[in-house]
This record gives sequence, C-alpha cells and structure tokens, in this order.
Amino acid sequence: MNWHAWVSTCASWLTSSSSDRENDNVSIRKTLLAAAACAAGLLATPALAEKTYTLRLAETWGPNSPILGETTRHFEDMVESMSGGRIEVRIDSANKHKAPFGIFDLVRSGQYDMGHTASYYYKGTIPNAMYFTTVPFGMLAPEQYAWFYYGGGMELMQKVYEPYGLLSFPGGNTGNQMGGWFNEEITSVEDLQGLKMRTPGFAGEVMAELGVAVTNLPPGELYTALDRGTIDALEWVGPALDFPMGFHQIAKYYYSGWQEPGAEVQFLVNQKTWERLPEELQDILRVAMRTAAYDMYAKSTNDNADAWARMKEEYPEVEHKVFPPEVIDALRETTHRLLAEYAEEDPLAKEIINSQRDYLSKVRKWTNISDKAYLNSVADQ
Repeated sequence: MNWHAWVSTCASWLTSSSSDRENDNVSIRKTLLAAAACAAGLLATPALAEKTYTLRLAETWGPNSPILGETTRHFEDMVESMSGGRIEVRIDSANKHKAPFGIFDLVRSGQYDMGHTASYYYKGTIPNAMYFTTVPFGMLAPEQYAWFYYGGGMELMQKVYEPYGLLSFPGGNTGNQMGGWFNEEITSVEDLQGLKMRTPGFAGEVMAELGVAVTNLPPGELYTALDRGTIDALEWVGPALDFPMGFHQIAKYYYSGWQEPGAEVQFLVNQKTWERLPEELQDILRVAMRTAAYDMYAKSTNDNADAWARMKEEYPEVEHKVFPPEVIDALRETTHRLLAEYAEEDPLAKEIINSQRDYLSKVRKWTNISDKAYLNSVADQ
C-alpha cells in the first residue's frame, strides 16, 4: 500500500460513525488498534517515501592512493552520514574506468555524476581551467582558498565550466609541492636543455619554453618511466605521495618547488545531476566537499612532515636542493611572459589572471608580515 492509500484508509477507519464502533468491546479494541497502527504508519511512511540517489564518482587516482584517494572516501562517508543514507556515493578509481586524465569527459558526458581530478590536466580542452589548480609563483594554499571563497575565484571557475554543463568545487590542496626528482643536479639554465621531464599544467609550458622535453604521464607509469630512463626527471607532489612511489630509489636530487605553491584538486559535478537533487542534498554535498578539501590540506601537511623525516632517516643519500637564482629568474620571467600572452589572447583568461594577480598583491602583504615574518624572525625550528 502506498503512502496516499495508507492515509486514505486511516482516515476511513478513524472517521467511521460512533455507532459502527460502539457495538461491542471487541469493536472498540479494534478501533484503538487501528488508530495506533495509523499513527505508527504515518510517522514512518514519509521517511520511507524520501527518494534516494546514487552518485557515481570517477577519480584520477588509483584505488589505494594516499591522501588523494582518502579524500574521496572521506567525502563519501560524510555524504552518506549527513544525508541519512539518502545519497550513496560509488567511487571508481583509475584502474576501473581506465581514463585517469579523462575525468572531465566522463562527467561531462554523464557517464559519471562526479569526478575528482585536477583542472590543469584539461588545459588542452579548456585552457582556462589550468589556473584553478595553481599558477607558478602564485598563491599559497591559504591565500588561494581565500581567493576562491572571498575573492571571486568560485564565480570565475563557474564561468569556465558552465558552458560544458559542469560545476566545479575545490577538492583538496596538497600545499606547496616539491620541484621534482632529478638524476642530475641542475646548476644552470643550460642544464634544462633537452631534459626529459614529467611535469603537467602551466609549469610544463614554462619548462618547455626553456628547452625541457615535457611529458604528462599518469601516476601509475611514473616509476617505470624514471627507472627505465624514458624520462630524466619528474615532479609528482611532495614526500607523502612521492615516498610510497619509490622515486628516491632512482633519483638522488630532490628539489624544492616554484611551480605549484598551492595545488588544488577539484570535484566536478554534472550539472543535470546537481539540478535533480533537492536543495538540502545540494547543501550536504557543498559542506562535504569543502570539509573533505580542507581535511586533505591538513593531512597533506601532517603526512609530508612524517614522510620527509622517514626519508631522511632511511635514505640519507637523498639530497635536498633548491634551484639556483639564475634558473628561478628564467622560470619567473617566462611565467610572467606567458601569462601576459594568454591574457592578450583571451578575455576570460585575462579576467582570471588579473583577479589572481590583484588578490595575490593584496593578500601577500599580509602573509609577509605574518607567516613569513614569523618564520624569518620568530620561529626557532
């Protein structure tokens, strides 16, 4: 019996004439039992009638990826708990859908309702997406989150994705990424000439301008490529994600970064899927995505510290390096030149680049007299 039929039946029982119910004590008892049954049914049935939703999520990462994979599982748990089971999230990792760099198309086409990936992987399809992961010499993670939520970043990101029927939300930050693993020390710009390196996004374009042969391999192929000499160097993330990959067993030099000062991954949501959800479930997704994203940033900080300490203890031959000033100057000059060219060619790119530049100019003044000053003059570690 459906809910409407149940309400009709209860109304019939409870509004029957008194003469029908007063024939004998048995009839009275039956009526009381019927009233109790109706009360219980009316309380329980609306919950049973609430529609449930299954959301399929495709991620770039493998099934056991530390931090990145943990973020989607954390999101899954929160959504199912906060929705009281009204939303079930089913996650397919790269080994299942076989398209680690195809998340944009999988979600856009409706094959999946959601995705967890990095926007700069899709700069070939939507060039303006790359700015929402990170920009070389750009904002640190806290500065970038401030820009997203209070500086107009979310609105600009939606302008980029809306024509494709997608919504995009910050999906977690790795913090300041390392510059990569190198078989040979980099002492000058000339050392970059002909270097075969895996580095994605805008940083790859900058490196290519300086003579690097850039490639973008999926995570599962990185160790083999470095081990076999298919590439001479690579950058992945930081100690927490690099150490389990084993790069330190092949390459000796580990460089601090310039290219991804606050790398944000993203949740993609198919807009039609989003619009089918009741408003309260949309709110649950928003809260879960934002919470999972921040937790990823916190966990990245913790796990990078743990992994770096372990790496230095177990593999003392690994040498930490910073790029020499000559190389940093060349990278910075090339970055600014390319940004100016992109802004000249595309009005939306110009709007995004100017927004990030102007916000960085404001927020970095605060960072300099707070965090930077603390580290330079107050911190004792």
